[in-house]
Amino acid sequence: MVVGSHNDRKKIEILLMELTLQQQTIEAEDALAVQELFFQNEWADGLPVVPPTKNKIEAMLNAVPMDPQTIIGAIPERGCVFTLEVAAINSVMAGCLPEYFPVVVTAVSAISDPAFGLHGPSASTHGPAILIIVNGPVTKSIGLNHGQNLFGPGVRANSTIGRAVRLILLNAGGTREFDRSTLGHGGKFSYCIAENETTEWLPLHVQKGYDPQSSSVTVFAGEAPNQFQNHTSQKAESILLTLADRMSALGTFNINGHSEMAVILCPEHYYTCRDQGWNKKKIQDFLQKNAFRNKAELIRGGVLEEEIKPGDEQERIHTVKSAEDILLVVAGGEAGRFSACIPGWGSLHYCRSVTRPLNQATCDT
Repeated sequence: MVVGSHNDRKKIEILLMELTLQQQTIEAEDALAVQELFFQNEWADGLPVVPPTKNKIEAMLNAVPMDPQTIIGAIPERGCVFTLEVAAINSVMAGCLPEYFPVVVTAVSAISDPAFGLHGPSASTHGPAILIIVNGPVTKSIGLNHGQNLFGPGVRANSTIGRAVRLILLNAGGTREFDRSTLGHGGKFSYCIAENETTEWLPLHVQKGYDPQSSSVTVFAGEAPNQFQNHTSQKAESILLTLADRMSALGTFNINGHSEMAVILCPEHYYTCRDQGWNKKKIQDFLQKNAFRNKAELIRGGVLEEEIKPGDEQERIHTVKSAEDILLVVAGGEAGRFSACIPGWGSLHYCRSVTRPLNQATCDT
């Protein structure tokens, strides 16, 4: 994580001394009493947690050989820091296995990057969650799901990694106090997926410049998945036009090209596109060009408050400003022609997706 100037570094170190959670040994009558204790103290996310006993915390820390007090992230606007120990405690509570911990640590480091602007999306009334996309060999070694029921329950790695990051924000990031989501969505419990890398296309981390044999974590502040279906057309262009229409809904947060958009392309749609000569770059270019509304539509819908002028029916307002602002991932079950777009949060000036190689998590001075 890049904290900033040397003075910023000193400030973070002082905050660490003042605000780091101190370990306490607490005794309870039984397992139910432990859960009630966590609920009463608002240390949980509304669901039962795994009690973070000393041996479990130590096993988690052993998976990332750094000093437990190493700062792996921060929200400077709130005076909050995340140490390796804090991440370990919350990962135990979430139900993570130790082998998941490097992914959690890398995700916390990535969301703490100034480019991600963590304070904004974790406080906004818009209510985005942090989508974690994992690439590389680690996905297979820890059993991350990239297939059926992609965003649903049932896979321990996906469920607990995303949950651990949320618990860290709740317990050490001030999110319980600052989150002002109007609606929120289920991704605020857990929002972690892997990409299907058995395809012939470049996976996300390779598009970002990383070696195919390396593992990485990408974080993206986004809404819940906005599904679309096209079961009838066997033409790639028609499928992608359906997707472009879904991306450019009149009320979408992205309609003026403010932020990025994630696209999850299901295998059936992928096969159709691949077989007709499309690759990720060609699809990204096509979607950027075709995901738009004309200015007159936005005025009639009240998105823009001005009078319709000559030429407004022809002027295009694009959902994303550039093709690179579309994060395209192949994932989901083999059966069913359902894909999704995920609108991002805020302005690119304040919040961008961040990709980090696995376990690059110490603060830079």
